[in-house]
Amino acid sequence: MTDDDSEEEFAPDTEPDTEPDPGAEAEFEALLAFLKESRGFDFTGYKRSSIRRRVGRRMQQVDVSTFAEYLDLLQVDTEEFTQLFNTVLINVTGFLRDPEAWEELAGQIVPQILAPKPRGESVRVWSAGCASGEEAYGLAMVFAEALGIEEFRARVKVYATDVDEDALAAARQATYGEKELQALPPGWRERYFERTGSRWTFRSDLRRCVIFGRNDLVQDAPIGRLDLLVCRNTLMYLNAETQSRVLRRFHFALNTAGVLFLGKAEMLLSHGRLFLPVDLKRRFFRKADQVDPSGRGVGAVGRLQTPTPRAESQLDDEALLFSPLATVVVTADEVVATANRRAEAQLGVTSREIGRRFTELELCHRIAGLRSSYEDVRRNRTALWQHEAEFARSSTETLFFDIQVVPLGGQPDAGPAIALFFTDVTRYRRMTGELQAAHRQVETAYEELQSTVEELETTNEELQSTVEELETTNEELQSTVEELETTNEELQSTNDELQSMNDEMRDRTSQLDRANDFLESVLGSLRTAVVVVDNELIVQAWNGRADDLWGLRSDEAVGQHLLNLDIGLATDRVRPLVRDVLHGDGQRDDPLRVEAINRRGRTVQLAIAVSPLLGRQGRPDGAIILMDQLDPGTTHGT
Repeated sequence: MTDDDSEEEFAPDTEPDTEPDPGAEAEFEALLAFLKESRGFDFTGYKRSSIRRRVGRRMQQVDVSTFAEYLDLLQVDTEEFTQLFNTVLINVTGFLRDPEAWEELAGQIVPQILAPKPRGESVRVWSAGCASGEEAYGLAMVFAEALGIEEFRARVKVYATDVDEDALAAARQATYGEKELQALPPGWRERYFERTGSRWTFRSDLRRCVIFGRNDLVQDAPIGRLDLLVCRNTLMYLNAETQSRVLRRFHFALNTAGVLFLGKAEMLLSHGRLFLPVDLKRRFFRKADQVDPSGRGVGAVGRLQTPTPRAESQLDDEALLFSPLATVVVTADEVVATANRRAEAQLGVTSREIGRRFTELELCHRIAGLRSSYEDVRRNRTALWQHEAEFARSSTETLFFDIQVVPLGGQPDAGPAIALFFTDVTRYRRMTGELQAAHRQVETAYEELQSTVEELETTNEELQSTVEELETTNEELQSTVEELETTNEELQSTNDELQSMNDEMRDRTSQLDRANDFLESVLGSLRTAVVVVDNELIVQAWNGRADDLWGLRSDEAVGQHLLNLDIGLATDRVRPLVRDVLHGDGQRDDPLRVEAINRRGRTVQLAIAVSPLLGRQGRPDGAIILMDQLDPGTTHGT
């Protein structure tokens, strides 16, 4: 989402004192389920207060009042998904955010990571929640400073992931402006970036060491064998359960000496069993060397050697008949060729089934996925396993099998014969259940013993209770810090949007001022009185020559009805001429000559011409009236 991710260690969202509307809650959950099913974005693990606030903000922008109405909008308008995700996924990042933490990363953490590694051994780094890429390229520059350019290119791989495809597309461009690079130390911009016009692009030879891809921390598998995992200011958006699940994945992804670098709003105080603090203030943690108690070992399963092709006459040999594995052989024509005694006893495949099409057997319908596995092997000619397939032999007995489906060869233009080996693992499943029950009994006994010990350590319990109260208080404060951090990033995002709008308005205002100045200059330069009116004969423009002629200033005339102006012009003769132009009847070829009284009270001869003021569609939006004072003795047609 932003620069990084975290997990369960955070307290749940702080909900309002009032009970939420059950109907609105159900509509909101339906909206989240729709986003997950239709676009693959699973927001159900995010903190409800944050995700509801961001969705509500988008709903206000599109003037929608309920979640149900917004769900209807998403179903009919596919472009709305992009706008919603841009609102929800707050991509606020920058180069070397929190400089003190990055200084410690470069000065202490990176040397500790590199020191035990033999020369030439690879270094793997993951930037989870990389947004527009500044963090990933910052990590690349830190390791390049520590190793040198040549060794960095040979040894380091920086994996950068995010759920926002638009942010990843911007990150892959690796191009930034002057302002975005101001946080870099002196000399780094010239050393690691190349100027492209007015912007700077990350060096292409180093860019190949930074690999971008989409990864949803809530749903997708983590990148493994990591020396450094950077996930900053992302976990604070997740609820406690989802944070816990993501942190367990982070624990699995890191090497034994791997380091986790979180954001300043993320503490991991309640996950000491997974991570140990290296520098709690600057949020560096080291992987705790332990095995997840909920994990279980999985024994190796022996592989059957693929039998070599043989003729039908050899398929009924005694070794196959008495094999301890239930075996069914199908010819290239998809007909059951043979089934041994174990298959008859366990699966019910008797001699009556020989000669039938394999896909018609009841066995194919009672074991889920067996038919698709069989068809995949026929099509690809590659053996595959189906583990712990369930087979209900009767209403009271269920068996479990590991099934190996093996192609036996055949002609290239025909399908292969198929052998299916069924290994009974029912006992293993039963023993596994008994083992888990035994583990639970041991855990219960341990809890009882622990209870006895705790009763003998009353003083220690009181101290522990005090510590727990302090941790609870700290978690509450941490939750508040997360909310403030989220609000701050939202405000920063909003401020950037407003700044862009302000710059655009300033440019538009400047263009409008220049256009108005140009128009006034043109009208003022004319030696003819010019009056512009709209379709309602309201004066829109009045130049300086009209001011000299009639004694009315522009601010007195503009906005007034032409026929209501107190001027010495007989408007009854001008009115029909203007009306004809506005109605699209054309204009007179010769000016109209009229007598009028100017502002000095003298009678003057005027030549009046009216032209249409055409709009964008070619229709008159008004009229332009030109009034030219004639010299005595000048003649004009009337």
